[in-house]
Amino acid sequence: MAGAAVRGGVPSLSYEALDQRLKVESLGNAYAPFKSELDWRVAMWAKTEGPGSLAFTNLLSIPGVLDALGLLFKNSKELNRIIDTQLPGQPSFKREEIQIGKQFFEIFYRDVIECLRALWGNPEFCPILVFIPERQYADKNQTIRLFHDMNTGKWWWQTQEALEKERPGATIAPIIISSDKTQLTIFGNKTAYPIYLTIGNLPKDIRRKPSRLGQILLAYLPTTRLNHMSVKASRRHTLASLFHGCMRRILVPLKEAGAKGIEMATADGAVRHIHPIFACFVGDYPEQVLAACTVYGHRPKCSAPRNTLGDKQQDPLRHLRDILEVLSTVDRDQATYKRACKNVGIHAVYHPFWEDLPFANVYRSITPDVLHQLYQGVLKHLVSWLKSVFGKAEIDARCRAMPPNHNVRLFTKGISSLSRISGQEHRHISQILLGLIIDLPLPGGLDPAHLVASVRAILDFLHLARYPVHSTETLALLDDALKRFHQNKSIFIDLGIRSDFNFPKLHSLLYYVAAIKLFGMTNNYNTEATERLHIDYAKDTYRATNRRDEYPQMTAWLQRREKVLIILMHAKFIVWRLSGKLSTAPRATKPTLSPPPYHLKMAKSYVKTVHLDELADNHNVPEFHQAFSEFLVRYQNPSYTTPCPFTDVGESVALPFQRVAVYYKIKFETHDRFDQSVSICDAVHARPGNKKTPARFDTAGKPSFGLSGTRVAQVRAVFTLPAKASRLYFSTEPGECPMHLAYVEWFTPFQTPERHSGLYKISRSMNNRERVYSVIPVTQICRSIHLYPSFGPLVSPDWTSPNVLDNCNTFYVSPFADDNCFFRIT
Repeated sequence: MAGAAVRGGVPSLSYEALDQRLKVESLGNAYAPFKSELDWRVAMWAKTEGPGSLAFTNLLSIPGVLDALGLLFKNSKELNRIIDTQLPGQPSFKREEIQIGKQFFEIFYRDVIECLRALWGNPEFCPILVFIPERQYADKNQTIRLFHDMNTGKWWWQTQEALEKERPGATIAPIIISSDKTQLTIFGNKTAYPIYLTIGNLPKDIRRKPSRLGQILLAYLPTTRLNHMSVKASRRHTLASLFHGCMRRILVPLKEAGAKGIEMATADGAVRHIHPIFACFVGDYPEQVLAACTVYGHRPKCSAPRNTLGDKQQDPLRHLRDILEVLSTVDRDQATYKRACKNVGIHAVYHPFWEDLPFANVYRSITPDVLHQLYQGVLKHLVSWLKSVFGKAEIDARCRAMPPNHNVRLFTKGISSLSRISGQEHRHISQILLGLIIDLPLPGGLDPAHLVASVRAILDFLHLARYPVHSTETLALLDDALKRFHQNKSIFIDLGIRSDFNFPKLHSLLYYVAAIKLFGMTNNYNTEATERLHIDYAKDTYRATNRRDEYPQMTAWLQRREKVLIILMHAKFIVWRLSGKLSTAPRATKPTLSPPPYHLKMAKSYVKTVHLDELADNHNVPEFHQAFSEFLVRYQNPSYTTPCPFTDVGESVALPFQRVAVYYKIKFETHDRFDQSVSICDAVHARPGNKKTPARFDTAGKPSFGLSGTRVAQVRAVFTLPAKASRLYFSTEPGECPMHLAYVEWFTPFQTPERHSGLYKISRSMNNRERVYSVIPVTQICRSIHLYPSFGPLVSPDWTSPNVLDNCNTFYVSPFADDNCFFRIT
């Protein structure tokens, strides 16, 4: 019965209902409420591309312009009135004062129920809303469970069962709250404190896209620092009370609505009995501590002592029932209340916002934060430890000699001089980090095996935690990666880099598996989405003000901006009316685990045809004649293996051409194996050098799912034969002629990975001290492959990023170039 409609209603927000109403009111005008297509297009231009409201009004006031256009509106004010009164919009902001002690603070917020109705009734979301919890499995015997969207987690299932006992047929709307302070000015200390709201009924891929409007700005909280209060303890207590007082005022409607439910209609008119229940709180560590009322430096989820945070033992969550019993004694004398709160490990906050919310447990609702806990936390610490162990100079030298790859950022000046490193930069560093230290000896003659194993374990955890879909099997891998780190972390103590590992961000990694099982994958609740929303709802909004009494201006400008988005939504409605179809994202289904197909995309234009002698010199392919002759023999005799050396074929095959068309890049496009709507681009370069740019010949791999049959090669040239030669050598049947060919130099096949690094070691394939080469169809290349050079104890000063592939003979295959590569090479 979960998610069943209690009755049918009037679909007032659906495209069909709006179409029917406008047909009656405007006699079938497809562009209503605008008078004509010209009317609608001018309004679109004014709100999306125009120079501003005043300039638009001045334009229409020029004599003759309005008469020539024949518009329904005469200025911006009249256009805004049409949008405000005849098109649906977002809830308006309220301005109130919150009293904490003897002080008053302003808060700007929206009605949380109205925000929920706006999301629930959005016509774009109607086909994709999820109402029912699901258990999804990867096998017929239902032994391998899948976790991805929020409705596949255990929390929704458990809460639905508990709610069904009291309200049969009820539908849950999981409320996800995000909070995070953000800096508005580069200089000075102007900050904003936005609160965002979304619902778990929307697929996570929709919630993460700001353009889909799956997140709503719920409030701006006060950003006072209370610098006039000299006692730090009193200041912290007042700031905590202010946060919870504001949040309590904003979320108080959820108390009754979550317990008794409210009727809410989707855009198709189906009315359901909805129970909005606080499910997840998304924030960085300071926000988590603030929401949980816990002590800074301790874990907000559990009561583990501070000196045991580095242990690999997961502690149980804080006992919510004991904490609620203490909070109920708030009316007693202050000293007794503070002492009781201290005994259960929380601050003496006056009525936390989550205290009365039904089915809520804030200590379970606090979710992992990949951005701040992993990239800006554990990885940041790990990089600083490695710099201390090996020295900045050697680390930077290896960065400068790392070979290029389409998916990997090159730090040509090293990583030691970087300051204010962002999460994205830490992610780029993680792609090459293992390759920087794998051959380095440790000071004092210590065995580097434990250090390499600990670094590999953290990098595995980083990539596994970002999986878009997890199963019980991959969660076991995630848990194993963390155990491997704890088993090898003592090397940093032996080196004198650390005395302990008692910091909360490392301890938080113990709760990732449990959180994924409860709420689905980490991209359901990662703060990366919140950081992106700051641009639209805080930074750009602040820039539109005059920097004085900014919040009334920010809320007014934001609502005007949302009216622009309404215009864009109306544009989709116009397209739907004219085409009779509504384009929406597909409903979330069980993901497929099969490898996605690759699509090869060659450049439309190519370099002018070059002579074979010039090709040999510029691309370093001196044996082109021999390689192409061998390719012809293999093409006519498919039983031959690749590469297969032939000694006398080149002399026996005459080439009726002396010039070929050369391409400098191969492009690949595929779809994410879990989300077919996400396109992934890759490229392989094969270009000679010139006065401005050095030569670049990338390494690539043959198509394979996993490692079976995978072979790495360096692409030296990509070319196409003249039409006359192509007709002479190849079949004229469509699809059988290999149009684009590549000259490649091979590396040795994959063997057993190294024990501690887990990397596959390869080297140049040699035959009589010469590199093994081949000409192959470009269709046999599926993706770029990034290689870590085997630098040895010290990197050679002659090695640079452009020449390291030629100067080094032994390499390690990197599994961290991108997510798809990690799926296949680990």
